[in-house]
Amino acid sequence: MMLYKLLTETDRNHFEPAVISLIDCGGLRPRIEELGIPVHTARLKAGVPSPLGFWRLVRLMRRLKPDLVLGWMYHSCLAAQLARFFLTRRPIVLWSIHYSIESLAAEKKLTAAVIKVCAVLSKLATRVIFVSRASQAHHKPFGYSLARSCVIPNGINTSEFVPSKESRTSLRSELGLTEDVLLIGMMGRYHPMKDHAGFLQAAALISQKYPHVHFVLTGHGVDDRNTELRRSIEDLGLTLRTHLLGERHDVPRIAAALDVFSLSSYTESFPNVIGEAMACEVPCAVTDVGDASWIVGDTGRVVPSRNPGALANAWEELIELGPAGRKALGSAARARVIEHFRLESIVRRYEALYATVLAEELAKGVVFAPPSLATTRSLKATFDDSSTG
Repeated sequence: MMLYKLLTETDRNHFEPAVISLIDCGGLRPRIEELGIPVHTARLKAGVPSPLGFWRLVRLMRRLKPDLVLGWMYHSCLAAQLARFFLTRRPIVLWSIHYSIESLAAEKKLTAAVIKVCAVLSKLATRVIFVSRASQAHHKPFGYSLARSCVIPNGINTSEFVPSKESRTSLRSELGLTEDVLLIGMMGRYHPMKDHAGFLQAAALISQKYPHVHFVLTGHGVDDRNTELRRSIEDLGLTLRTHLLGERHDVPRIAAALDVFSLSSYTESFPNVIGEAMACEVPCAVTDVGDASWIVGDTGRVVPSRNPGALANAWEELIELGPAGRKALGSAARARVIEHFRLESIVRRYEALYATVLAEELAKGVVFAPPSLATTRSLKATFDDSSTG
């Protein structure tokens, strides 16, 4: 989604983007094409290295003749860097890493191998962009070259994620709840690293003291069909107070309806959901993972991961602030997002980097670079290794 957001705001007077998806383009393809951006695929199969698929990628790059390539995550960074060797007109290659490595043992074997190879080749990239300070630091022990690396965080659309009293009312109506019910919510797919179990344990603790608090969970796999999750909820006595909404497409509405947003993950890089809730003026209580502490600053609460008691205490502090106190904290949170993470300013940082590396190539006398960067029309082929394009 961050790739899509980046494309929506890219200055088309100066850059002419195209997207190559290594595998099936998935659901984002029509949305990207609606922007007037062509989408291509090398037709690789997930988890199956293919010389034929790689050759299709090389042929695509030869046809597109990009000036600058932005690899998006490990597989794409590796593919872009290797494909460059087979091109007579060799483009600038930037890497964009949106992940924090905790342990290679936790990764799929092929992914772990790709991460290792990328570490060796990282010194060949013109720049390596990390999405968070934590991600940059985590990659150093694995051998990644940080000499020409930088940090550009994800951007938050502060026009889409906004405070909304209507959202607060409508979600409570949808859930059959009264206006005085306080909602604590978390958004994220069902995955061990999100620690839904820890969230629910904190919910059980806080429920003993605050009977008017309910809990909202959204994300892929977070619904009534998840028997493991439902069993945990039942065992903790939270059945009547926990609402599983599954994967939703009205995330801005749900975020704006919450009184407190929470993150219980034990590993993250740059969790967008925190900034999105903050943009809705919702105070956050989050675990100290990735750049969560940097995102929140002094506008919420940050606690150790895998500590349900500490998370419950943070919720209690925000509950005890009352509506006026939470409103003041939420206003400060939105101001922080606008100052540091607004989507438009993040996209300008990407574009400034493009201009910088193009200027460096111009100084070397590379023929494709135009005489004036003020009128650059650089074809940027953006690679993506996900099935969503």
